[in-house]
Amino acid sequence: MGIVSLGNQTITEFVLLGFYNIPELHLLFFIVFTVIYASIIIGNMLIIVAVISSQRLHTPMYFFLGNLSFLEILYTSTVMPKMLEGFLQEAAISVAGCLFQFFTFGSLATAECFLLAVMAYDRYLAICFPLRYPLLMGPKWCLGLVATAWFSGFMVDGLVVALMAQLKFCGPNHIDHFYCDFMPLVKLACSDHRVAQVTTFVLSLVCLTVPFGLILTSYARILVAVLRVPAGASRRKAFSTCSSHLVVVSTFYGTLMVLYIEPSAVHSLLLSKVFSLLYTVVTPIFNPVMYTLRNREVHQALRRLLYFKQTETLD
Repeated sequence: MGIVSLGNQTITEFVLLGFYNIPELHLLFFIVFTVIYASIIIGNMLIIVAVISSQRLHTPMYFFLGNLSFLEILYTSTVMPKMLEGFLQEAAISVAGCLFQFFTFGSLATAECFLLAVMAYDRYLAICFPLRYPLLMGPKWCLGLVATAWFSGFMVDGLVVALMAQLKFCGPNHIDHFYCDFMPLVKLACSDHRVAQVTTFVLSLVCLTVPFGLILTSYARILVAVLRVPAGASRRKAFSTCSSHLVVVSTFYGTLMVLYIEPSAVHSLLLSKVFSLLYTVVTPIFNPVMYTLRNREVHQALRRLLYFKQTETLD
């Protein structure tokens, strides 16, 4: 099946096994994950449309949120279509396609690590320095922070993929996962993968712990500042906004740290896949749920947008 000789590299494609060991649930999984995927796309698209269309949402917080929503759409779309295909038939992917999927997915995941840290820093400035906030978080600085987050993701994972592209895959060609992740892929390499593995570990350690440390520092200072404010609407709003962010952050960083910094903590392949589902599927659906359903300003923007569309239709 698609195996021809290419010098020392005989494999030209991989087969993603996904959840092959529970075939009786494949149809149910296909339906459930199709609904989840559609919800992720629609929910995050609504946030983007609301942010773009409402003048009141043209603030740094919602600019970052719109970027996060766009990132989540791309992030999920690199993994879920192939996973859904695997529930219906054998999901084959070329070696080049597999490396490209890993590069795209890894780059977006790394960019999200930095973007979540940027969002925490933004809330820290807004709550702790409200009078200086417009000056500290100006348009150019916002754009620079977002560009740095995106660029860092593609730069870091570009290095990892460049090392992985040097590996030889001679067989077998079955990846026991639902997408091309690092560990399941390097286990199939028939050449020395220690350099790629050590480099990935170091980069994962830096790209996870540094932004996570910045987030914890930001929220520790936010907590101190909020507790000084008399109980009331301002304190409730601050806690609501920050708690939404922390739910997303905890799920995202927690699963990534377990899988990429301490993979030995996951004792089975099935558990590894379940952990992977948390940051590939659960976190992207948390974004519209936590930021939209609990946010009055986004509600109002969407209602105005829907009302305008209905009025346009009636006219």
